[in-house]
Amino acid sequence: MPAQERRGITAVLFVIHGFDRADAPAKREKHFPAHKAFLAEAGKWGVKIVMSGPLTKDDGATPIGSHFVIEAPDRAAVEAFHRADPFFAAQVWEKTEITAFLKRIG
Repeated sequence: MPAQERRGITAVLFVIHGFDRADAPAKREKHFPAHKAFLAEAGKWGVKIVMSGPLTKDDGATPIGSHFVIEAPDRAAVEAFHRADPFFAAQVWEKTEITAFLKRIG
């Protein structure tokens, strides 16, 4: 039995970090409407978006990637959700990482 089930937790938080490719700005602009619509229907994938938004340069405006905090029953659900994202299909991200996250404060 997974540790979270032993503690009575039925969902786990995961962080998805997507780091943009050099040609991402044009792809982001082209695929943003589909990406936004996809995120609005996250529940269809059995996940809940706790928060999300672009990673930016220090200017606070220029996107360099994406950050998501996802509540899900397991990693497989997060991976399926992530692979279905139009930004994933459009190859906006050069590299992505999915990591379990244990919230302590906030």
